[in-house]
Amino acid sequence: ASEELLKEHYVALRDRPFFGRLVKYMSSGPIVAMVWQGLDVVKTVRTMIGETNPADSRPGTIRGDFCVEVSKNVIHGSDSVESARQEISLWFRPEELMCWEDTAQHWIYE
Repeated sequence: ASEELLKEHYVALRDRPFFGRLVKYMSSGPIVAMVWQGLDVVKTVRTMIGETNPADSRPGTIRGDFCVEVSKNVIHGSDSVESARQEISLWFRPEELMCWEDTAQHWIYE
């Protein structure tokens, strides 16, 4: 990801002392950007990711199993549907998104 994109993505943190280090870390290697959909997806994904501080994350979460430091917590997840919409628009053009319907959906959801 470009430095410009990362600065825009983390614009809410621009006045924090770690902002420069965050942008540098996030641009230090490849990024896999995804959009997930589903019932209560933000809450579910945040549970799977774990706490911002890996030390507070439960085993079995991404941060609990793969992270050591807050500043290198390896994964980002939107904290609300509103922020997800904004972040998705930064990373993807509308034509790059598709709504995928699982064939087992009728067995799982009302």
